[in-house]
Amino acid sequence: MEVRLLGPVEIWAEGRSAALGPPQRRHTLAALAVDAGRPVTIETLAARVWDEPPPKAARVLQVHITHLRRLLAAQAGTPPARLVRHSSGYLLDIAPDRVDVHRFAEQVRRARDAAPAEALTLLRTSRSWWRGTPLAGLTGQWVERLRHAYGEQYLDATVAWGLAELRGGNPLAALGPLAELAADHPLTEPLADVLIRAYVAAGRPADALAYYARFRGRLADELGVDPSATLQELHQAVLRGEPVAPRETAELAAGTPAQLPADVPGFAGRTLALHTLDNLLTETAMAVAVVSGTAGVGKTALAVRWSHAVRSRFPDGQIFVNLRGFGPTGQVVSPQEALRGLLDALGVVPGRVPATLDAQAALYRSVAAGRRLLIVLDNARDAEQVRPLLPGTATVVVVVTSRAQLTGLLAGGASSVPLDLLSRVEAEELLTNRLGPAVVAQREALDQVITACARLPLALNIAAARTRQTNFPLSALAAELDEAGDRLDALEVGDPAGDVRAVLSWSYAALSAPAARLFRLLGLAVGPDIDAPALTGLAGMPERDLRAPLRELTRASLVTEYAPGRYTLHDLLREYAAELARRDDAEDVRRSATVRLLDHYTHSAYAADRLLNPPREPILLPLGEPAAGASPRRFTDLTAAMAWFGEQHAVLLAALRHAAATGLDRLAWQLAWALDTYSSRKGHLHDQVESWQVAIECAARLGELPARAYAHRNLAQAGIKLGRWTEANDNLRHALDLFTTLGDRIGQARTQHHLAYLWGQRKEPAPALDHARQALALFAGTDDRAGQAEALNAIGWYHAMLGEFAHTLTHCRQALDIFVADGDLHGATSTWDSLGYAHHHLGHHAEAVDCYQEGIALARTLQHDYFVAELLVHLGDTHLAAGRPAAARIAWTEAEQLFTALDHPGASAVRESLRHLGEQVGADHGPPA
Repeated sequence: MEVRLLGPVEIWAEGRSAALGPPQRRHTLAALAVDAGRPVTIETLAARVWDEPPPKAARVLQVHITHLRRLLAAQAGTPPARLVRHSSGYLLDIAPDRVDVHRFAEQVRRARDAAPAEALTLLRTSRSWWRGTPLAGLTGQWVERLRHAYGEQYLDATVAWGLAELRGGNPLAALGPLAELAADHPLTEPLADVLIRAYVAAGRPADALAYYARFRGRLADELGVDPSATLQELHQAVLRGEPVAPRETAELAAGTPAQLPADVPGFAGRTLALHTLDNLLTETAMAVAVVSGTAGVGKTALAVRWSHAVRSRFPDGQIFVNLRGFGPTGQVVSPQEALRGLLDALGVVPGRVPATLDAQAALYRSVAAGRRLLIVLDNARDAEQVRPLLPGTATVVVVVTSRAQLTGLLAGGASSVPLDLLSRVEAEELLTNRLGPAVVAQREALDQVITACARLPLALNIAAARTRQTNFPLSALAAELDEAGDRLDALEVGDPAGDVRAVLSWSYAALSAPAARLFRLLGLAVGPDIDAPALTGLAGMPERDLRAPLRELTRASLVTEYAPGRYTLHDLLREYAAELARRDDAEDVRRSATVRLLDHYTHSAYAADRLLNPPREPILLPLGEPAAGASPRRFTDLTAAMAWFGEQHAVLLAALRHAAATGLDRLAWQLAWALDTYSSRKGHLHDQVESWQVAIECAARLGELPARAYAHRNLAQAGIKLGRWTEANDNLRHALDLFTTLGDRIGQARTQHHLAYLWGQRKEPAPALDHARQALALFAGTDDRAGQAEALNAIGWYHAMLGEFAHTLTHCRQALDIFVADGDLHGATSTWDSLGYAHHHLGHHAEAVDCYQEGIALARTLQHDYFVAELLVHLGDTHLAAGRPAAARIAWTEAEQLFTALDHPGASAVRESLRHLGEQVGADHGPPA
């Protein structure tokens, strides 16, 4: 089976063409096949299929891809061709040699290095695969660009084939196709060169002279230039009747440019990016790579390092052009200026350079055709600046670096080489390369510098330079960089081209006003990332109005969309954005944005918690209406709420800290309350402790005694689970005093309930039972049914700890009736655990297993991993007591995995139980036979 693009787009299998369906589906196949074996992002795919993608482009593409996937699956082929989903798009999993355009170009590439006879065979075969106009029947800007590129590839191959036929003594075989192609490409000098030689070799010098005259006239009329010196010398040789031998190459200019900057000292890492660039050497058409990334991430360094490594592969020269797309002067190099420089480097005398852009580009393509060149276009502003500088010939490799993503070039088939921050290992390697291996001994300072520099190569290089040039100790630099707000100052070196702040400013200066405003606001964001709904709150505008500035920021590499709808920027960019916000935005504007953002998180977290724990008592500091412009999330079910908490947990903690630090104490306390259920169920005990410690301070500043009491009590709850019993007891006594002063009967009851839990965890059931009874007495006469049931369950549990299992069954059954009637799944789960424990110790193993399994099912429904793990441990105990060690191992193994994932100390105890179980089973069964 093969995919054909050199003519109508077809899937060809078993001697016939498969029905592909409508043109848009063939267009989708072509857009994937040109990158066979490589992923194509949804954005790039849409830009190839539509000049202006519709709003639901992704959905339409998915429909076409589903049909194509089924069609490919139905075709014969070994290995089969598949269409697979990739992290950011789709990949046509097929060997490139099963796509005609790739097979064609690979054959032409092999011919360049082959012996004459083999080269002629390869070129004859490759030309036979052309079936007409590439991508016939398709329309659009991408199609036209690709069609032009393939046409240039065919032109190069035909020129090489013509020279091979002449070397093989077959000028008559070459004349017809060369003359026909020359009619379509009347300004291409390599083609004119080989056609004139073919006329002479065929014994038709008069035709050679006539064609030269026509060619010279067209150059003068359309480009305003004369033929090259090489072609003029050929013309004179024909006039003199001298023999004209076929040349090995159709070079049009003397000299070999070697313009690469010096290689990069201290270069580190980038293995994957270098490998991607290596793939350019085997590209099937004109090879173009776009190296993109934020300011200072090392794009130019990568391009220069790779270019030096492969320069020997480009004997006709290496050209480096700084397009100044982003710089201190703001004077971007125009395509005309860049083309003049390229033509000059290729040996074209100034007098031959025409005046117009189109004419210059035509001459450039003509001069570059057939030459094995490496061209580095550094610091490009946009695709429009670059596109006229692409020679369109398969013998030339072009590497473009830009802070912008240049989606237009990627849609046209260019390879994407995105650069992110260095890994920590690569950052250390860079500093070691620059400062010597001895620096590794300064581990603490080294780690501080890497963290402060955000693993940004420019910042790391500046840090290394400061240390080397001024003998500034690394530890002193680490201390300076560690000072809040001083990092950008510390990374100044007095040279705008090398200062982090200055380099970042060039990207900022190129933004539109809406994108610049959004970038400044992102300096006010909290946490490691931000999603689109939170951004609407931060910006105070609808999500639809954010799409354009967000796209601009991501394409400028100032913001990274690391997952669909989730955005981040590294620490130095964030610090620079915050600095700009302080400089350009009024304090009330910044404050309003911060309140909107924190309101978004607080109201969203509150709504999610209501789904996680519906029976929970009302929040003591009620939420008002969210700030105008904030856009809180709404959730349809518990699963969605839990998933959101999982995604946003680190952000919510950062929001809580920020609210407290900026005087928004009420919001900070409310966030601590909203986070508590999730943190408890996922075992984030240290986060719970931090949250409630902050909440206590905020409640004190607010003068809210009930909120202080509540925070002390919940802080104690997390402390008990961490084994901090003295601290927990102090917090509970403080809470009890406050609730008593307030006359809050339910608050006192719940605190007594927590005191019972504390004594129970300390394995002292008598005082625990006393506190549980006090809790039940306090709950009596109130409408807090959940509290009454919790107290009954606790009383039953502590009776169990005292060995009084009949009392356990009595009290816990009463509690279960209330929990079931009220739909309190959390309370019911806990009670099933108590009942299972009582049945286990009464020897009712079947009943105990039933109770534990009921509890596990409810805990899984609640997604309460900690509770599931505890119940699995108890279930395993019962299975073992009932003589079922295999079932015990299954339960304990899952419990150990859950505790390990929660980083809970219970994991070690379960591992020990599993070890003993293994020893016991081994002893029972004896040594293996």
